[in-house]
Amino acid sequence: MTGTHDIALTGGDHDFRVRVYPAQEPNGALLVWLHGGAFMFGTLEMPEADQVGRRLSAAGITVVSVDYTLAPLDALEVLGPPDPDADMPSPEAIRAEMEAAGPRARFPVANLQIVAAFDWAVENAGSYGADPERVSLGGASAGANLSAGAAMRLRDRGTTTPRVLALVYPSLHDGILSPNAETAELLRDVPPARLFTSESRSAINRNYLPDGHDPDGYAFAGGHDLVGLPEVLMVNAELDSLRPSGEAFAAELASASVDVRVVRERGAMHGYLNEVGHPAAEHTLMLLEAALAVR
Repeated sequence: MTGTHDIALTGGDHDFRVRVYPAQEPNGALLVWLHGGAFMFGTLEMPEADQVGRRLSAAGITVVSVDYTLAPLDALEVLGPPDPDADMPSPEAIRAEMEAAGPRARFPVANLQIVAAFDWAVENAGSYGADPERVSLGGASAGANLSAGAAMRLRDRGTTTPRVLALVYPSLHDGILSPNAETAELLRDVPPARLFTSESRSAINRNYLPDGHDPDGYAFAGGHDLVGLPEVLMVNAELDSLRPSGEAFAAELASASVDVRVVRERGAMHGYLNEVGHPAAEHTLMLLEAALAVR
């Protein structure tokens, strides 16, 4: 098939869609990709979704970008005022945009939808010149968290699992982890609006998973049994208060005998895939391409 197109699916008792970016010259790889947005906002049009789909499909990798059901907007106010230098919409603009996003739901709806999207991608990979055994899963920020949780559910189901799990500036634990001295010093010069705090992260997480009950790690994979997960590409933003979570998760993966490659994008802040042309975004796209192209 050729040309970007949307497919309607159902998961977690909610309708959702995926946007397929067919590879121009397929190399056999396919990536199911999830944008971020604190679980409660984000669209398929944002660069974190659309740029990844367009760039990787041009490199031979079909991308299935998931428009998963978003969580309620109850925690929006805790994000605070936007950084005027971050090219981000205001909370008012975000609310207006997201109020038109349709029905909303908390965990486990998005988690189940990602599993459904992955299953659809495996079943239909051949139609896009991709190998069903080379279907990978990944995302950025909250999308990385959702990817890890879905990979845990797929592992436990005992059927098809992702070829690679790609996690870009993720938050994988239920809360902010304390930075080491080096990271804490680096974060001192980051605009407060570009950082998550323990208060904002807690509000976001409780908005997604109100009671915090997560025995299987399907909501927050960090701190759970990671044995049997696929190989992982972990890309952290250096100037990001979520980086300790990514680094701790990488250590947990290694302890569970999971192959993991950890890359720190030096000088980059959280959300850099939304800044088209940012050096870290360009480098991360190259890393994704290389990791997924391996047969």
